[in-house]
Amino acid sequence: MKWDYLIVGAGLSGLVVAERLTNQGFRCKIIDKRSHIGGNAYDKVDDAGVLIHPYGPHYFRTNSQRIVEYLSQFTEWEPVAYEIRSFTQGKYWHFPINLNTFEQWMGRPCTEEEWAVWLNENRVDIADPQNSEEVIVSQVGWEMYRAFFEQYTLKQWKKHPRELAASVCGRIPIRMDRDNRYLQEEFQALPRDGYTQMMEKMIAASPGLEIELGVDFLATRNSWEYEHLIYTGPIDGYFDYSLGALPYRSLRFSFESYSGPELQERQSGKSGHWQPVMQVNYPDSDVPYTRTVEMKHATKQKIDATTVVREFPEDWAPEKEPYYPVPTKESAALYKKYRELADAEKHVSFIGRLGSYRYYNMDQVIGMALMEAQKLLARRKNT
Repeated sequence: MKWDYLIVGAGLSGLVVAERLTNQGFRCKIIDKRSHIGGNAYDKVDDAGVLIHPYGPHYFRTNSQRIVEYLSQFTEWEPVAYEIRSFTQGKYWHFPINLNTFEQWMGRPCTEEEWAVWLNENRVDIADPQNSEEVIVSQVGWEMYRAFFEQYTLKQWKKHPRELAASVCGRIPIRMDRDNRYLQEEFQALPRDGYTQMMEKMIAASPGLEIELGVDFLATRNSWEYEHLIYTGPIDGYFDYSLGALPYRSLRFSFESYSGPELQERQSGKSGHWQPVMQVNYPDSDVPYTRTVEMKHATKQKIDATTVVREFPEDWAPEKEPYYPVPTKESAALYKKYRELADAEKHVSFIGRLGSYRYYNMDQVIGMALMEAQKLLARRKNT
């Protein structure tokens, strides 16, 4: 059978495009090398009965009402105020850095005025920060940069902050008030019944969509007939790494479940939880993992069990999952060459975090998929 659109990847990018195109009457086929839908956004209930994110936490947030309205066709929402802490020097610190962090730093109550004065005295005057080190020291100075950012970044990226684009650490706000929320977007929530159920409803709303799992496109690319390919995998993989492999970071996850007396003994001041907030960062170099995540803080499950996930950054290899594009000057230059090859592919669309080699948030990925579907439909109409 010849498909109108063959879509590689059953994650959010692929499913959003498929839903839009099938509802306009086009025949779409999705293939994915994994055994489940959802890509890295896939979630499931583990053996302890806890809804977990096996591929790391996915914190949905957006300022786009259009994207909220689109996804609300397939899910109800559980509002969340995502909070994290940074554990160093033997205690939990408020993070992102704000007035509460400064009070901990000084060991006494402080005012916003004192915080502003301290920042003015300690931050480095850099008008146009060119890398992640410069963007942080220009905001909070060397001491807080070394305490909360330098070693964490080295663990996460295996690159010094001065080697990484300013956008990497620049994503993290520095606040003058006591706002402890990790994120700033107006809409912050999780799908009430999980991402997987939301995506299953997207599939159900896609007339005639076919999905085949456990299929590696790169190993079977000559087996398919289609008019247009929508590719959400690594762009360098599509071209058989002909210009060299783009750098990625991979992850290894360790899952630990607790229940009953074991959980009650820990609790951390919050009944039914193992740690005080959803995410705890570990910036010290002698701790091999970067963070621990307890999604139950966000999902609000009412069960006598919880699961904590530890994340260990790893070097990427072709047999591992590429989680994060590494944004350096060198990788940007190499991606530009692959982008030129991609632009010459007349019947192929490259979308998603891996297809565009960008460290995008979930709403940005969804927005990109909606725009690509709109562009493809407009092209069909014109021809």
